[in-house]
Amino acid sequence: MQEEKIWGFDLQLFAEGETGEKTEQPTPRRREEARKKGQVFKSNDLNSAVVLVAGTVALFIISPYMLESFKAFTAVFILEKSQEEFSFLYAYRLFVETLWVMAKMVGPVFLATFLAALLITYLQVGFVFSGEPLRPKLERLNPVEGFKRIFSKRALVELLKSVLKVLVTGYIVYTVIKKDFSLFTHMIDMELIACIKAMRSIVFEIALKVGIAFIIIGILDYLYQRYEYEKSLKMSKYDIKQEYKETEGDPLIKSRQRQIQREMAMRRMMAEVPKADVVITNPTHFAVVLKYEAEKMDAPMVVAKGQDFMALKIKEIARQNDVAVVENPPLARTLYYTVDIGQQIPEEMYQAVAEILAFVYKQKKVV
Repeated sequence: MQEEKIWGFDLQLFAEGETGEKTEQPTPRRREEARKKGQVFKSNDLNSAVVLVAGTVALFIISPYMLESFKAFTAVFILEKSQEEFSFLYAYRLFVETLWVMAKMVGPVFLATFLAALLITYLQVGFVFSGEPLRPKLERLNPVEGFKRIFSKRALVELLKSVLKVLVTGYIVYTVIKKDFSLFTHMIDMELIACIKAMRSIVFEIALKVGIAFIIIGILDYLYQRYEYEKSLKMSKYDIKQEYKETEGDPLIKSRQRQIQREMAMRRMMAEVPKADVVITNPTHFAVVLKYEAEKMDAPMVVAKGQDFMALKIKEIARQNDVAVVENPPLARTLYYTVDIGQQIPEEMYQAVAEILAFVYKQKKVV
């Protein structure tokens, strides 16, 4: 059985409750992982529209030069050199010159469209390099998944965009031709160059208006793609907890580790009490352990300290190891709150601590 039940309860219900709906915003780590896998959002319609506009503008600007280059090529190779004897050398020169003229004519247009595509893609997704989308995936061959993609919400949106683009293109072509319809009747009487220039202006107007309209559609598509992308990256509270465990570690384990570290630090601190010179107490709430080695230290050092139960434990260990315990509540409180373990006492406490140490050393000599 795929669904496990215990005492009549469906465990899948508990699993769904634990995973939950994906309502939380994606974390930076989630975004970074998606980007590494090549999962970024962009509008292909916006890319195509920008490329169309860039190519149209470049073609309009360079079209006079293209016409002149074609005229010069025709005059040289079709009219002047056509009288030469056809040979392999002539054919080779004609082929090379044709390629060169074509490169000069269409090269700037290709360059403009390439730079436009590169720029608009970079502005949308930045620099991303990932081979993940190229990996073969067996689920792509699954006919069920294929039908789901065909009848999905994304497919419906793509269909609506296609219909909208066809309608917009048809409307723009209709309005431009209707506006310049009278020009077509006069083209019969025009020279070839004038006819080409007139058609150039009409085609440019259509292409530019279609490109601008497609850019608007592309911007709307970009906003929709961003919405879908953010929706796909959303996480459940369970996902966030799992990610936190992976990055920061299990909170229970970390809590246990901190507890072990505190216990180890406490044992190290307690191990310093038998080696100390004096314990200054409150007498019940605070205990500060001081140690002084004249040849190694410039001033006495706090090697341990504690409050309440810890203070009682420190005094107990001190008495077991014959370490002097001196009651001085003001000094004990001041040392406890102002000096950390491992630090030497400040200069303003030299006099008070020196008197206590002198008393302790004197008592040891008497004993």
